[in-house]
Amino acid sequence: MSVYMSYGYAVTRADAALEEALSHVRGVAGAPVRLVGAQGLAVVVSSVPESDFGETALKARLEDLDWLESVARAHHSVVEAVFARTTVLPLRLATLHLDDNRVRDMLDRRADEFALLLDQLAGHVEWGVKVYALPPAPGSPAPAAVSAATGTSPGRDYLRSRQRQRRSGEDAWRAARDAVLSIDAAARGLAVDRVEHRLQEGELATGPGCNVSNNAYLVPRQGGAEFQERLLGTAGNLDGVRVDITGPWAPYSFTASDDTDDAQESHHEGAAGAGPTQPEAGTQ
Repeated sequence: MSVYMSYGYAVTRADAALEEALSHVRGVAGAPVRLVGAQGLAVVVSSVPESDFGETALKARLEDLDWLESVARAHHSVVEAVFARTTVLPLRLATLHLDDNRVRDMLDRRADEFALLLDQLAGHVEWGVKVYALPPAPGSPAPAAVSAATGTSPGRDYLRSRQRQRRSGEDAWRAARDAVLSIDAAARGLAVDRVEHRLQEGELATGPGCNVSNNAYLVPRQGGAEFQERLLGTAGNLDGVRVDITGPWAPYSFTASDDTDDAQESHHEGAAGAGPTQPEAGTQ
């Protein structure tokens, strides 16, 4: 006989209308979602097989990038379906409980914390802002080029070229630093909170340039258009950088909390917080 676990997507207010609206939504592994409620709150969950999501199986599954991407996308789609209708606290990717009773126990323990967060985030959305320092424009002199027309020794020309390269690099980083400060100042004028994320490198970094700033801003929902306009206007006056603005998203970056109170026999039973489901991890 198959054994199932409860996979959690998000915490929200208990709402019969929301449950009806989600009745046709499918989550991880195509499973229908439902609300598990306690203390006036609810966790959006679906049933997943223990054979795939139990502790041992999950460790192996997390090494499969294709499987992980499909789970992350399904998780995010459920969070966004809830977010389209009400305030939501996204849960970490692969937040699992042994059954619905464990979900209710978690809500009972943390009801005050979740209620406070829901109140604080009501009417707000998350915007992502990344700043990239651009490489030198095509056609710039090669840093190590040696000119035979100077009449100086190749060694001296090489050293001068390296000095120019170093000065050019320092100028580029100063420009990027100033750009980050300008963009952040413009964003903070409208945002009520900010979270700094790790810089994106390797496969996570898309497009030209080196990521020098990766921030999330919590912005009143009605201020989104002004937020974009102000940042794009600021970015348009800056040279040598590229600015990416994404959103609005559910407030993934602003729901983090300590998981230690939820340590149970299954170590992957989690709590509210921005984890691998954050939009930039695969949906932007």
